[in-house]
Order: sequence, then structure tokens, then C-alpha cells
Amino acid sequence: MSGEPTPQATRRDWRRHPLLKRLPLLVLVVAGFALWDWSKVPERELVWHLEGPGWAGVRGLEVQVLGEGDELLKREERFFSGPPPSSLVLPVALRDGRYRVRFFVRTPDGVLPPRVEALTLGEQTRVEHPLWLSTRR
Repeated sequence: MSGEPTPQATRRDWRRHPLLKRLPLLVLVVAGFALWDWSKVPERELVWHLEGPGWAGVRGLEVQVLGEGDELLKREERFFSGPPPSSLVLPVALRDGRYRVRFFVRTPDGVLPPRVEALTLGEQTRVEHPLWLSTRR
């Protein structure tokens, strides 16, 4: 017999491979990334086209996005020195689901009764709806 090792002796045991010691850390990093990616809330762009007569006299508009149980998820106020633009764009991070949106319209005469619109979100990132001004007081 010569002093050379047999082929079985030179083969490394896979259970002693150095990368195997790092495998739990790799699994933890991948699981953390997957959890972070799953928990991200998509950024949406809600667009309301201001339709109909009466918008020229509007000087302020408050928008409230409400979730289930009427919790306030987003509130934004816009003020106008002249007539408002033809579209109102509201960026907001929301998951798929059903929401309610309240609009408070301010005119020089006061605040009109709030208008409530239903909003259902799916996979789309830009949602467009018409918004008609109610002139009833």
C-alpha cells in the first residue's frame, strides 16, 4: 500500500461544509426580506375629476379617507385663491379593500354638507373618479 489517501478519504463531508454553518443566517435574511416585501403598503394615486357647475366658487377642499370602523387613514386640505384645478390628485398608501372618502367643500359662504363616496381598491395604482358638487345646503 502506498501512503496516498483513498478517494473516499479526500471527499469532503457535506455536513461539515462551511456554508452550512451560515445557512440559518441566510434563511433568516431571506425570510426577513419576504416579510418586509409582503407587509409593504402600495402607494396609490387617487384622482377626482371635479365635474359640473359650481366649482369656480370653491376656495377650499378637505379630503378624508376612512377605513373600516371609520378610522381616519388620510386627511388633506387644499386651499385655492381662484377656481380649483379640474382634477384633485391625492397620493396615499392603502392596501386593497373598501374605504369611504369624505369631502368637505368650503365656499365663501361657508362649508357645504360633507359628500361621502365609496372607494374600492384592487391591484390598480391609479384610481380615477368624477366628483360632482352638491349645491344643496
